[in-house]
Amino acid sequence: MRFITSIGDLHSVIAALRGAGKRIGFVPTMGALHAGHMSLVRKSKAENDTTAVSVFVNPTQFGPEEDFEAYPRPIENDRRLCEQAGVDILFAPAAGEMYPGGYATYVLQERYTEAFEGEIRTGHFHGVCTVCCKLFNLLKPHRAYFGHKDYQQSVVIRRMVRDLNMDLEVEVCPTVRESDGLALSSRNVYLSPEERSQATALYAALRRAEEVFQSGERSVAPMADAMRKVIERAPMARVDYIAFVNPETLREVRRVESEAVILIAARLGRTRLIDNLRLTAK
Repeated sequence: MRFITSIGDLHSVIAALRGAGKRIGFVPTMGALHAGHMSLVRKSKAENDTTAVSVFVNPTQFGPEEDFEAYPRPIENDRRLCEQAGVDILFAPAAGEMYPGGYATYVLQERYTEAFEGEIRTGHFHGVCTVCCKLFNLLKPHRAYFGHKDYQQSVVIRRMVRDLNMDLEVEVCPTVRESDGLALSSRNVYLSPEERSQATALYAALRRAEEVFQSGERSVAPMADAMRKVIERAPMARVDYIAFVNPETLREVRRVESEAVILIAARLGRTRLIDNLRLTAK
């Protein structure tokens, strides 16, 4: 595995791979790798000649009151996991490499970033779009892999790729969960034992809404009420939002006739978790 920290070295390696006609799969991450990330790596390895992973805690997607400084950075463990998984390139630049002095250019997406995570985390998506655009330019992948857990992000990235005519495919892979349903996240390490126990309420609430939907209910209000009743059984959880949205446009809907995605975000102590579930009529 090539461990690369400089953009100059990366350019040389990617140029050689492209020149040799190799297809490149890319998994962008902020490190603190877990089984969810590794599932993306396996998918990339199955579909491409070369698999690259980036580990970069991107400062531009964190707000001033968020956890940038505290965000876990176990780079040696990440490196070991990538080697074991057969990753070909691990790109782990410093912040100054990606955003040198005087940096002044950002990618701004409208409409898809204004609600939900974009409303609560001001500026978050301009940081996400900017860093992904930069990484796509640097790695020049044929395919990039993202997890379904960050559903709004996946829609935003796909829209950016289409709008800016980027020559790559974006693949969104299933969420990987613990045995009790909690979606894997690097931020789960922040949870205390009691918070961890109550965090399962998010997925339980999503599944409860699915049950109500599959029983024949099509109005959003009763499904959302059923979700909130589940969340109420976890008193440490404070809901930021529950939203039923069109899977493509992210616009909220009041009825679900055939398909929608439920988005949920909640805080347990200082930890903020997100999850989602797609409703599809049987």
